[in-house]
Amino acid sequence: MQCNMLEAKSQLSKLVQAALEGEDVIIANKGVPVVRLVKIGAQKFARKPGAWAALPKADADWDSAKTNATIADDLTGGDLP
Repeated sequence: MQCNMLEAKSQLSKLVQAALEGEDVIIANKGVPVVRLVKIGAQKFARKPGAWAALPKADADWDSAKTNATIADDLTGGDLP
């Protein structure tokens, strides 16, 4: 199925439904095909809660003024007053 931009604006939900059902949906601009609506596939991996639990813990002073100044100096080359 191919339609123009104006038609796609007024019938977006119909076009999305067609794409979800596996139909090839093309949107054209002035008769020239420019985009294709496609169904997004399933996620390739399962998310596991707590996956970051094994990361090292932050130091107690991770947000101290000294640490922030060091980070700012690293990012700016030490040019801040």
